[in-house]
Amino acid sequence: MSAAENGGLFAATICPMTEEGALDRASLERHFATVLSDPGQAGLLLNGHAGEGIHMSRAEQAEVVRIARNVAGGRRILAAVSGENTAFAAADAQAALDAGADAVMVFAPFSWALGADPRAIVAHHEGIAAATGAPVYLFQGSVGSFKLAYTPDVLRRLLEIDSVAGIKEGSWETKSYEVTRRIAREMRPDVAVMASGDEHLFPCFMIGSDGSAVSLSALVPELITALDAHVREGRIAPAQEIHAALFGLARLIYAAPGHMAAARLKACLAELGRIDTPACRAPTPRIESDELDALMTALRPCLELIP
Repeated sequence: MSAAENGGLFAATICPMTEEGALDRASLERHFATVLSDPGQAGLLLNGHAGEGIHMSRAEQAEVVRIARNVAGGRRILAAVSGENTAFAAADAQAALDAGADAVMVFAPFSWALGADPRAIVAHHEGIAAATGAPVYLFQGSVGSFKLAYTPDVLRRLLEIDSVAGIKEGSWETKSYEVTRRIAREMRPDVAVMASGDEHLFPCFMIGSDGSAVSLSALVPELITALDAHVREGRIAPAQEIHAALFGLARLIYAAPGHMAAARLKACLAELGRIDTPACRAPTPRIESDELDALMTALRPCLELIP
């Protein structure tokens, strides 16, 4: 497959919970259907950071994939795995594939933020690829995430894994995005480099991208589709207008502490009536009312720009 075929616009979805912390299956199904009502979305990225995958059991992660598969039809499903050891991550990946995922996206274990031997990083990805035989997507972490961003040398070694099909490029820095993209184009022109910094999708799309994998698409998928289309077709002024609105919203959603992004997204979705409750799984708290007011104020200009 080509980079274009491996890429596309993917919504990194949230996972609605009940007040007691159980999966809210009805809201989850409705959430997937709402996101995919935008025809520009190529598919879904499930069980990532926004989807609270690290807080769910293997069975729950697989259940999320099964529900999504029933809603998504022929559109693609990428399942994130975040296990701290290779055997657990591979088993999580296989369970997701058995439930209907088309590929797996390997998130760096959070323990790597303290530092990881490059041999361990490569072996972890190789082990998951070998155990599943499925297409594998890499996650290039933010330059502000300590050691979770792969160095160019490590990235080159990861791209030697035959089954790597794409990269969720989350550097959140244009220079680093460009470095990742150039390395991938040099070594593996078939690998999709998908922009993943919600605040700077516009410059990434301008540089060149094979799609995106962002949680803003769980909230305003139509705007991500419109931004991509405007850039591809040379309509820069309306693209800049969308960028300005998205930037104002994204800087609030992804403000420190970053682990609250899911709670902020859920609060907006609940306020819009798209999910039943903004509850997250413990220990993540709800956001305060003044923060919700600020988020909704930033969201309104985005909603007004939806085609």
